[in-house]
Amino acid sequence: MKLFFIINPGSGGDAPDYKTLIATYFKGKETAFDVYELPKDCDLTKIRAAIKGAKADRVIAVGGDGTVKLVATCLVNSDTPIGIIPAGSANGMAKELNIPEDVNLALGIAENGSAKKIHLIKINEEICIHLSDLGFNAYLVKRFDSLPERGMWGYAKATWQALWRSKKMAVALNINGKKVTSQAAMVAIANATMYGTGLKINPHGKLDDKLFEVVIVKDYSYLEILKIWFTKLPFNPKKIEVFQTSKLTIHSKSKVHFQIDGEYMGKINDLKAEIVVDAISIILPNPD
Repeated sequence: MKLFFIINPGSGGDAPDYKTLIATYFKGKETAFDVYELPKDCDLTKIRAAIKGAKADRVIAVGGDGTVKLVATCLVNSDTPIGIIPAGSANGMAKELNIPEDVNLALGIAENGSAKKIHLIKINEEICIHLSDLGFNAYLVKRFDSLPERGMWGYAKATWQALWRSKKMAVALNINGKKVTSQAAMVAIANATMYGTGLKINPHGKLDDKLFEVVIVKDYSYLEILKIWFTKLPFNPKKIEVFQTSKLTIHSKSKVHFQIDGEYMGKINDLKAEIVVDAISIILPNPD
């Protein structure tokens, strides 16, 4: 077996030397590996060429959700399995898949774990592997990117700033032909169940059920957020609504903040999303 590691040197702030950690882990093993560090421009053509030239059995993303999304973009509709070494600030997709932050444990899963096909969401010609949203959290991502602090302290500071400055949206949604209008603080397009912070925004989400969820958060409710975070109680439908669908369009009267997989994409009026079934192969921990 040969593994090809794609390392994002900018993920997670003060990152360890992953090249050395990987080399140490595989010392004396028969598994072959190559390492590729992402250039600053992250040109997809260069990354695809590097993956093709490596001729590896598995491609491993070393970084956060944005790095995983980048690798997945290069391997959509490919049978080459994608592994994850969590190295970002929040690592939402790794948490979703129960991949530990311990590097050696994650490397063991990348080498020996089982591959499974999962779906993606195509949103305005971009892919979403994890979670996308409009409004409050997208603005939080924008604020977080502008701060020198990384990790949970950075998220806490960005959240405080976003709560003071973010505004409600007037949105019109078409969910598989059903029209919904709402004043919303945030609309999440959810392929997964929770953000990297642990906030479970979409408790019933599955990565392989051929549907995704649309979560409309109608108000900034601290109690509702805490309830989602710490309990399994159902949402208050007056504050949060959840729809399942395979297709979605959203129109906002004013331009609103937009993010995909932790990457701020700017401000938009319109969004179109649809499911892409069995789009990538992902490496999971083997069952006990």
